[in-house]
Amino acid sequence: MSSRSSYEEREGLLAENDRFDDPFDKELTTQPSDEDGWPRSKMVKTASGFILLLILGVFARALLRSPLHVHPDLSFSGDYIRSNGTHDFRRTVLIVSIDGLRADYLDRGLTPHLLEISKRGLRAKSMVPIFPTLTFPNHWALMTGLYAESHGIIANNFWDPQTELEFHYNKISSAWNPEFWLGEPMWETANKAGIITANLMWPGPPKTKSGSSPTYFVPWKDKVPLSAKLDQILAWIDLPFDERPQLLMAYEPSLDQAGHLTGPMSTLVNRTLAQVDLFAAALHDSLVDRNLTDIVDIVFVSDHGMTDTSHPTLIYVDDDDMLGEQGLSAVVHEDGWPAMGLRFNSKKNESYYLEKLLTSQHPHAEGFDVYTKHTMPSRWHFAHHDRIAPVWIVPKIDYALTTRKEGDVGMSKGNHGYDNNEHSMHAMFVAHGPFSAVVKDLHRSSFGAWLPWKNKGWHSTSDDTYVMDSFPNVEVYGLVARLLGTENYASHNNGTKGFWDKYF
Repeated sequence: MSSRSSYEEREGLLAENDRFDDPFDKELTTQPSDEDGWPRSKMVKTASGFILLLILGVFARALLRSPLHVHPDLSFSGDYIRSNGTHDFRRTVLIVSIDGLRADYLDRGLTPHLLEISKRGLRAKSMVPIFPTLTFPNHWALMTGLYAESHGIIANNFWDPQTELEFHYNKISSAWNPEFWLGEPMWETANKAGIITANLMWPGPPKTKSGSSPTYFVPWKDKVPLSAKLDQILAWIDLPFDERPQLLMAYEPSLDQAGHLTGPMSTLVNRTLAQVDLFAAALHDSLVDRNLTDIVDIVFVSDHGMTDTSHPTLIYVDDDDMLGEQGLSAVVHEDGWPAMGLRFNSKKNESYYLEKLLTSQHPHAEGFDVYTKHTMPSRWHFAHHDRIAPVWIVPKIDYALTTRKEGDVGMSKGNHGYDNNEHSMHAMFVAHGPFSAVVKDLHRSSFGAWLPWKNKGWHSTSDDTYVMDSFPNVEVYGLVARLLGTENYASHNNGTKGFWDKYF
């Protein structure tokens, strides 16, 4: 190619102000332009603009198809009203706790209805309870979004050094005393937003320290048939618009009771599990019959799991290689089960017996740990409260603390309260309704491919089922606030700020 033709090609593809400045050919770059050519920079810019428009067009199409912009459930909260065809409703949340429903119970093939609900909605691998993995601490964690050291319910039974009162979960005189219950439950948050609430036997007080109560309250009573609880829930949902609760809480203990009585692998547990599944189906079908599946979010949860304790290795705390009889007699308050929180009659004895426990040559020393508030695992969030005793003996799975006098008398065949890292302690989470519809549509939308969380923490078990990664139960308070549109009223809690953003 001649130098002239080379110059003409180069000059023809560049605008006059954007000429190629070749330091090795100053003469060529200072020649006049060819008026018959189309400057190269113009062609490059035009081509680039066209490509950019194509990209933006594809992106915009995905964006417009995305539930982030068009899904009607995203704006359905607060004062927004939606009709079921015959009546008007505001966004409604029903949270149902099935006590003791271990996460992997759902894999036994005995809960086809809960699994079907999860296919239409959403399921988590598991929900991680707070420590200790006991009923009252975890039900209040679900209500408040707080760890035990923050909400104050540090066990099912404990002593409060400030009031010098004993808390007993099964005594109304203490269990309903609002001084024990710290934090703000979700029904109090809803009340502040002017939302009507209903509480069907959820473990906790009927009134908080601030004087707030659920609008409707049915106190705990044992052996209430599931059918009666279903009738009560539906009676609330069928109330007139101005009387109808938007937040409903319900509690069922039968599965936990079966697990304690006969163990998690027993026939009784399996039979009770099937009954609970039928209740879930009846509740879901009742909402379908009322055309409320786009109005009511059902959130099925549990508080903890269950492990077999029918043949545990017994650790006798009154043996000489533990506290011994004298050390046990120096304990003035003992909190919790299966762990033991110990308060001694003097600081001197506390130091002495703590050292004895820490240096114990017990033949089963691998079966327990000894902690103080300073050495407690930080992941338990179980140290910063006066109600937490200064010394704790925490048994591991397959071990139980007892005394020579007590032995294994009265020991249940199933139990919980162990380390919340143990999978057998993990709880269930299944949701269905407007919330899960958004999540599923978002996950499988074309826009979802652009999101950084795509396939992070999600696992497809079939074409239409998505399973969330395990998450802490203190996040549930934030979810309910998000669904009801009460985030601006929400109290301080231990949930993660923005945890649910990616699911909306």
